[in-house]
Amino acid sequence: MSRRIDHLVIAVRDLDKAADLYRRLGFQVGVRNRHSWGTENRLVQFAGTFLELITVGEGARIPPHRQGHFSFAAFVQDYLKEREGLAMLVLDSRDAAADAAFFAERGIGAFEPFHFERIGQKPDGSETKVAFSLAFAQDEAAPKAGFFVCQQHFPENFWNPAFQVHENGAAGLASVALAAPEPDRCKRFLTAFTEVVPTSPALHDLSFRLSDAHLDVMTPDDAAESYVSVEAELDQPCFVAFTVRVEDVLVLSKRLDVAEVPYQHVGSRLVVPASAAFGVAIAFEAT
Repeated sequence: MSRRIDHLVIAVRDLDKAADLYRRLGFQVGVRNRHSWGTENRLVQFAGTFLELITVGEGARIPPHRQGHFSFAAFVQDYLKEREGLAMLVLDSRDAAADAAFFAERGIGAFEPFHFERIGQKPDGSETKVAFSLAFAQDEAAPKAGFFVCQQHFPENFWNPAFQVHENGAAGLASVALAAPEPDRCKRFLTAFTEVVPTSPALHDLSFRLSDAHLDVMTPDDAAESYVSVEAELDQPCFVAFTVRVEDVLVLSKRLDVAEVPYQHVGSRLVVPASAAFGVAIAFEAT
């Protein structure tokens, strides 16, 4: 069975403003969490996957990258120096240590697994323990696109149906879009990272079918056509959009009208452009 998307890392400079937008879009947004390495986040949870809105805390001391050690916080900090947006794609893992060894064997990452724990908060306000182990991969041709897998050690404490109810009827992620000047140059790395042989649904485009969604690689021009407008770097690969499944796109459009959130209809989908959503286009499609 192919891996599923564990979560997407969306880097923003103002975490509270980003949370406000996502609430106006109809999502339930979690409380602010602070990490010991200097980042802070808020989560939007679905069944089996989530969105991580993340920023760098004021005055935070960020640990740098070191030989054999990938610094998640340093990647986010460097990313935010240039832009906001969808910074990292995270797939699920059953054994992060084994995945780290596999990535090293395949030549896509020679990093030690990173383990951390924190105290989470249940819907009733009580505390609970969550713990994660991460294994990072790296495509040297795509320095602005981050990749890792995440093993959850106490999934029963993290996933909670009460957090997965959204006013917009969101049910989960349908796809992620990576814009690349030469999509075929991403093929070797992404095939190794996802362990999926891609299909080519359109000329020069690649699609990697994951267990519950798909990763699409396309040229910046195709991405702009599919997602209204994107803030893609033309000279190197960059994540530019993601798609969420909702119950009714028409009902959502009425909600966005009231919330004064700009959007356009692109085929059967509704798309909030990157210019209105902190650097990443957000598309919605009917379940």
